[in-house]
Amino acid sequence: MTDTSERPAGTPDNHGVRVVDAPLLPPAANNGLVGVFQRRYLLKLLVRREISARYQGSFLGLIWSYINPLSQFLIYYVVMGILFKLHQDVPNFAIHMFCGIIIVHFFNETFNAGTRSIVRNKSLVKKMAVPREMFPVASMLVSGYHVLPQLVIMVIACTWLGWVPDAGGALALALALLIIMTMGTAMALLFSAANVFFRDISNVANILTNFVRFGVPMIYPFSYVDDRFGRFAAYYLWNPIADAVLLFQRAFWIGTTKDAKPTPATDLPDTLFAYGFAALLASVVVLGIGQLVFSRLEDKIPERL
Repeated sequence: MTDTSERPAGTPDNHGVRVVDAPLLPPAANNGLVGVFQRRYLLKLLVRREISARYQGSFLGLIWSYINPLSQFLIYYVVMGILFKLHQDVPNFAIHMFCGIIIVHFFNETFNAGTRSIVRNKSLVKKMAVPREMFPVASMLVSGYHVLPQLVIMVIACTWLGWVPDAGGALALALALLIIMTMGTAMALLFSAANVFFRDISNVANILTNFVRFGVPMIYPFSYVDDRFGRFAAYYLWNPIADAVLLFQRAFWIGTTKDAKPTPATDLPDTLFAYGFAALLASVVVLGIGQLVFSRLEDKIPERL
């Protein structure tokens, strides 16, 4: 046997085979969110697969992404807007509520689908040496794909009501979507890893999403919170999802009201953008924690599946 221990890396041995002195790496090396986006082509394929699987055998296909939020909108509008007559206190209550529905639906779908993503793709997880964070991230991107048609409806409806885009609204829209994307992915990472070990976690995620709908100013205006809780209303704004809804309302709903300038003074917090950036920072911190927990549990995932 020829001794190649002293041979420089990249030099051929006696049989003409080039020997490269490279460290051995485990199959799951270079994992993490950075590794996910380094494999963008594979991520794109996984997103396409998720979308195709969701509508496989469906007659209506992508139209269901319109029907689901529309059905929620009609239920809330009839119960809260007509029976409880909340729409009398809120101008363009339909737009106000639809802003909340879009954000809540984006987060809840990312959270729920991301929680189940590892277990649902267990055959790929066990066979492919890819960053396993790719599956929760793909769930977030699929959810974002379904937000696009809802945004189209929102823009058309608001334009019809006299809405005109502005720089502040564009910043609010981008900030709201970034908060939901980051926080949704963070929660999906945490719960998807835990769901591998305890399958009840997916049910816990479903229960938590029920609270999200009532913990944001969707079926009621923020002015109600400010009136009833006073200085304690600031703690309400510690909820990043609530901040995202308010930012989304700043982007669309405020521009449809007759008094677009005084409306933010009564229906939005004075320091909305400060809370928004703080919420984004908090979401990034939670994402970091989610990545840390996921990486600690990652090596045990295949054997538990």
